[in-house]
Amino acid sequence: MRLYQKKQCLETITLLGEAHGEIAGLIKEKKFGNAQKLLEKCQQSAICMGTLVETAEGEGTRVVRYLEEYCELVYQLYVELSSGALVDVAQLKKKLQKQLIKTVDSLIQDITTEQEAVFLPYKASMWDSLESVWRAAAEDPCCTALVIPIPYYDRNLDGSFGEMHYEADLFPDSVPVIPYNAYDFEACHPDIIFIHNPYDDKNYVTSVSPFFYSENLKKYTDELVYIPYFVQDEIDPFDEAAVQAMEHFCTAPGVVNADHVVVQSEAMRQVYVNVLTKYTGEYLRSYWEKKVLGLGSPKFDRVRGLRGEDFPIPDYWKTLIQKEAGGRKKVIFYNTTVSAILQSGEAMLDKIERVLCMFREESGEVVLLWRPHPLMEATLASMRPHLLERYRRIVEEYKAAGWGIYDDSADLDRAIAVSDGYYGDMSSVVWLYRETGKPVMIQIAEY
Repeated sequence: MRLYQKKQCLETITLLGEAHGEIAGLIKEKKFGNAQKLLEKCQQSAICMGTLVETAEGEGTRVVRYLEEYCELVYQLYVELSSGALVDVAQLKKKLQKQLIKTVDSLIQDITTEQEAVFLPYKASMWDSLESVWRAAAEDPCCTALVIPIPYYDRNLDGSFGEMHYEADLFPDSVPVIPYNAYDFEACHPDIIFIHNPYDDKNYVTSVSPFFYSENLKKYTDELVYIPYFVQDEIDPFDEAAVQAMEHFCTAPGVVNADHVVVQSEAMRQVYVNVLTKYTGEYLRSYWEKKVLGLGSPKFDRVRGLRGEDFPIPDYWKTLIQKEAGGRKKVIFYNTTVSAILQSGEAMLDKIERVLCMFREESGEVVLLWRPHPLMEATLASMRPHLLERYRRIVEEYKAAGWGIYDDSADLDRAIAVSDGYYGDMSSVVWLYRETGKPVMIQIAEY
């Protein structure tokens, strides 16, 4: 039986116990008709509970037998009231309660429970933020772990939805996925839902389908858990300037709506707690302290175990990485971010062109693996449309020249594993890359 179904049964039994007190009171007041109506409701609730248990567990359980006995007691009382017979109210409550206690004991002792955990990634390249949690759930014999990639949309300049993207086919073969339109959230009511997109309708570049906004998902689960798709540099929780720069991450809708938020460290947990307390009041600090958990990021779990030999490498990558005289060239992971172009504009595009020119001159010894942020073009189209044409031209010329690798796949891990060093913008990838122990250099746009 599913955990949430057992909880429903126990809640129903609690309500039945409360109803018994009301029935006794009505009988004392000689309101026999009202007492009979409430008895009918009790019997119907018990029948529904028995049907639920039998559907989940099959026939012949003690729980169902005890519920049938309970219904018989309720029926006998109903008949006695109809005939005008005197009813011993105290004895009545004792009998009914005793039957409910037997039912509760059987539910707890005889019925094993299984959780259903649903993971809702939207971009395949961000799957690493959930993967280790999913693997642990999938290995738990008492848990069914389901991966349901969800669609997302580009935002037009006016904020309306543009092109829809659905990346279910980009997930690793080892991850079985379920189509988002093949799962009935209301009927299945997963015990726990994991998300890594916290923005709901507050993202000006992209949006997941509104059904999957955190505010709505809470209706369909007992526990909504948000795990950020990014990691960040550790900051001092008492560094006011650094904390202020974090505030929009800490107050996103998914953070506020989730039942639990899992962040990368205890220090980061304290940052979230401080920011949320600032916005809601000191009296809610204990609430945020219980809600935000500094358990670490699954992204770190993933990157620490990366090995280049674990990834299939495209043939054209191998051709570029192999030296003509034998041996292997150094591979530099070049990362360009959305924030850098939004802040620096044309200056950042100038910088990218100079970097590409420099690495082209060194292509006999070094291979550049350029991996722009996956939302780069969507962001420019939505927020800096005057830069989009030039950016696309730079990309196409680089790809056509054929001296370097252009990686727009969903597999960030492969780029980290294959490369020998990082060069590029400051971003969450930097904190991941440092976990490998390989060198990291940060580029700065020239204004």
